Amino acid sequence: MEPVGGGRALPRSTANSRLVACCATCYSADVLSPTDIYVLAGVLTNNEDGWTLRELAEKLHVDHTLVHRSLRRAENAGLYRSDSKRVNRANFEELKIHALRFFAPGPLGGLTRGIPAAWAAPPISSIIHQSQQEPQPVWPDAQGTVRGQALQPLHPAAVQAVGDEPALAQLLAILDSLRAGDVRVRELAATELQDTLRQPDHLLTYA
Repeated sequence: MEPVGGGRALPRSTANSRLVACCATCYSADVLSPTDIYVLAGVLTNNEDGWTLRELAEKLHVDHTLVHRSLRRAENAGLYRSDSKRVNRANFEELKIHALRFFAPGPLGGLTRGIPAAWAAPPISSIIHQSQQEPQPVWPDAQGTVRGQALQPLHPAAVQAVGDEPALAQLLAILDSLRAGDVRVRELAATELQDTLRQPDHLLTYA
């Protein structure tokens, strides 16, 4: 038995159930996820005015309800404004450079077939020349033409989405470099992210 307010005692099972309910409530709160960063990347590389949630969802190869929830969480975090449909670039930059690798880490896995990712893909690959002896990071994909170390994308749909969206592919490569790279890679990726956010057409130079 465990004492509660007023000197009464409840059975231990009842007290434990209260603790579980409390924990469940804490973890049910809206928090940013890797998917939300993927959706914001889609907004940042969207050149169309007056776009809709469904159009963005089609671009990202996800359901529009997922886009709606992600943008709601992003707005609560100060990363997005629904009235202007724009990302708060200053806040996005600060979060990605200093915190992305902690809440959306990108550990490298075993060797697999896939498509070049992170510093093995533009624009970071044009700055860093990796040794041929060292396996490059890849998004796992059965149709991929490169063999390297597996790096899971921010969202599985990214593998399909980047085929028709070179700017999105390049922004995700920068973000993956921040997630999975060493100090040198992260520093270069941070500079690329800053240039991209401050010069909207920066990524087009790599297309």
